[in-house]
Amino acid sequence: MQTVTGEIARAMAGSSFIRKMFEKGLELKRQFGEDAVCDFSLGNPDVPPPPRTRDELIRLADAAVQPLGLGYCPNAGIPSVREAMAGFLSRQQETSVAAKDVVMTVGAAGAMVSFFRAVVEPGDEIITPAPYFVEYGSYCGHFGGVLKTVPSLPPAFLPDVAGIAATITPKTRAIIVNSPNNPTGCIYPRDVLAQIAALVEAENARRAATDGARPLFLLSDEPYRAFAFDGVTVPAILPLTKWACVLGSFSKTLSLAGERIGYFVANPDMPGQAQLVSAVTLTNRTLGYVNAPVIGQRLAAALVDETVDLAVYDRRRKLMAKVLTDAGVEFALPKGAFYFFAKSPVADDVAFVEALVKERILVVPGSGFGFAGYVRICCSIDEAIIARSAEGFKRAVQSFVR
Repeated sequence: MQTVTGEIARAMAGSSFIRKMFEKGLELKRQFGEDAVCDFSLGNPDVPPPPRTRDELIRLADAAVQPLGLGYCPNAGIPSVREAMAGFLSRQQETSVAAKDVVMTVGAAGAMVSFFRAVVEPGDEIITPAPYFVEYGSYCGHFGGVLKTVPSLPPAFLPDVAGIAATITPKTRAIIVNSPNNPTGCIYPRDVLAQIAALVEAENARRAATDGARPLFLLSDEPYRAFAFDGVTVPAILPLTKWACVLGSFSKTLSLAGERIGYFVANPDMPGQAQLVSAVTLTNRTLGYVNAPVIGQRLAAALVDETVDLAVYDRRRKLMAKVLTDAGVEFALPKGAFYFFAKSPVADDVAFVEALVKERILVVPGSGFGFAGYVRICCSIDEAIIARSAEGFKRAVQSFVR
């Protein structure tokens, strides 16, 4: 008998390549030992949180034993935390944001799912550049949304603005941009984002002439915003269009991935903005999240202007670039996040992944991100492991040389 829905059964059968490689890594580590495996599969940040995190946790421990110290909070978040986030986002987004514009969520994923629950009707279409974070399809698909992908332009993997324009239909409900990007590490320039924002404005101007038409949103997914290197700036999204929403998390910037703390903010100038924020607050509750973790909220508010030691990630980025260059692997040096999206030496990226597995190196095929012929390499691992992988990368590449 079938115990789950057909949709979920299909999703399980084609489950994330990221998780498959992570599980393969556990198997290899059991077989050969931790030090024999170079696991570049999972973006689990390992750089310690800022030093002040310990002091804040001690302070929170004292507050936790007070009445309601760890009790329910308002569904949109603790008021003082929303105030702190409003100040933070006003600076980051170059837009005046108030506490009422912010919803604290269970990670960036919780923010996106709550947003889709609030705005997506069955058959609505969501556009995103490919390669893309693999869960986007599920996040909108839970509510009948259909993900439409538009191939980006290698080697830099900038969005194909003309391709996005051609993909917009009356059913399009949102365009997702993810910069710094997972999996490519690309940071989208302001002029490219402005062109996408202009598409949204033009489409909504057309829709305004139709009674009952629903707007097209620009949704910016920003969990890697702090990870920008070589002097590159991550542009603010909210000033580009009144139809912009931003979501993010502190999973990477503060190494609080397990605490699941994120946020959602909608442009205050958006028509119907208050209704949208109230709707996301409602769906945040009714999806079962209820409210974002209170310890995580208070930690985020206390540390909001801090980050982990980004210099560690920059050193890893440079070392990984040397390893790949020496192995003869083609890539565009990522300017953000902590991933490389490197070209496979053969068209079949899964075959390259399998060759690397024989060298006890784990990466994720680009086909798992909707862009075959490449592999994603995560650099949230120790430099010693990156250095240890060098000869294995060389042997795997050479195995395809005839």
